[in-house]
Amino acid sequence: MANGIVKSGPLLGITQEKDLATPNKYLRGVIDVLEQLPVTAIDEVVDRLFQAYRQECAVYLFGNGGSAALASHAACDLGKGTISSGKRPFRVVSLTDNVSLITAWANDTSYENIFAAQLHPFIQAGDIAFAISGSGNSPNVLNGLCAARDAGASTIGLTGFHGGKMKALCDVCITVPSENMQHIEDSHLCIMHAVFLAFRQCALGPRVAKAQGVPA
Repeated sequence: MANGIVKSGPLLGITQEKDLATPNKYLRGVIDVLEQLPVTAIDEVVDRLFQAYRQECAVYLFGNGGSAALASHAACDLGKGTISSGKRPFRVVSLTDNVSLITAWANDTSYENIFAAQLHPFIQAGDIAFAISGSGNSPNVLNGLCAARDAGASTIGLTGFHGGKMKALCDVCITVPSENMQHIEDSHLCIMHAVFLAFRQCALGPRVAKAQGVPA
């Protein structure tokens, strides 16, 4: 397997390899993965986020590459997307957005330290460190989870493959059952949107959530 594409042998030609990645086959693969997602774990993540909200705790999201983009996206959804008149805002922060701070820590210490260093001054018991990693083995993500655990915070993971090293560091870990990184990342976005909508209904109540609609 290379880049998630199964090769039958050294004689596989360009045409055959391209045919394995046709849009139709790719999208059918996404559907297959989505149908196997661990819904119970997803529900538990919603419950833990709502518990953190009720206790006025904060959530910190982080990851690399596409996972960094998703951390930023999810922080926007969970933070801004749950604002309602008369309701307390949810304190949600993405650790992937401050380029100056990230590059300073990477340059002065190491890239493996960029999330743990940001967490140390802020994270407290009851807060949630929400790590996103397709492989589950990114050193800076693992270090961030360790920093959170040392502070007594809860840890949530979103990963793929078999969970990697991250799985053992998470109180709840949603593992997408796939070895194709693109399918994993697609599933991660779907999961975070499902989490957002479910959390939003818990926090605002079904009538308010329905009346306000879902923000873009």
